[in-house]
Amino acid sequence: MKNNEFIKNKFIFGLIGRNIQYSFSREYFIKKFKKEFIKNCDYIIFDIPKIEDVISILNKPFLRGCNVTIPYKIKIFPFLDKIDKEARLIGSINVINIEKNKKIGYNTDILGFKKSFEKFIRIIKDYKYLKALILGTGGASKTVSYVLHKLDIKHKFVSRNSIEDNVLLYNEINKEILDEYKIIINCTPLGTHPNINCCPLIPYQYISNNHIFYDLIYNPSKTLFLKQGEKKGALIKNGLDMLYIQAEYSWKIWNS
Repeated sequence: MKNNEFIKNKFIFGLIGRNIQYSFSREYFIKKFKKEFIKNCDYIIFDIPKIEDVISILNKPFLRGCNVTIPYKIKIFPFLDKIDKEARLIGSINVINIEKNKKIGYNTDILGFKKSFEKFIRIIKDYKYLKALILGTGGASKTVSYVLHKLDIKHKFVSRNSIEDNVLLYNEINKEILDEYKIIINCTPLGTHPNINCCPLIPYQYISNNHIFYDLIYNPSKTLFLKQGEKKGALIKNGLDMLYIQAEYSWKIWNS
């Protein structure tokens, strides 16, 4: 992005990530600016190949704040001046506020996922007795785990390679485990546009109408993961609602 493109605007916001041209974030905020008659603001997609490139972005003139997404929610930590207590506790950041040249990290995914998930899950009677599998071990999965702890929902992570006690390997997932863990939450990027023919490798043949599938991905609106669950009768939801909720909290932080 050329400097003169920034000089035209009084305030700049944006999204930092890698391979994120699929994101709806710019569209969301541009619509918000128009709807609320907010002038001299722009929201830019900062698609960077490596985390070190974030230095030049964070030093851009007129930059007031950014959202952060895959795969930099954890890697962004060393580039910030201060971390909000809850974000540090989780170990994941998705919002940066810039004030007096100080870059402060926050996590609005917590509220975004909590509100979206609770609204989705409350139609299930005694849902707190259900157990969940979190697919992935990145920054988003840490946030999901934090929220599930708050909701008293027991859960385990699923990873391609790990030796931790609370982490299962994908090749360990079988009928017995899926009979025990009824909530499946995808925190991986598998299935995101344009790679829509990908999905986490779990044995979908053991999924039933007793299962609940939540995918943090929102583009496409129905990932292959969700389609596989729906085909077996599972209750499904994508991450669009979560995106909008966390975006509104991001805006509050930038304007506090």
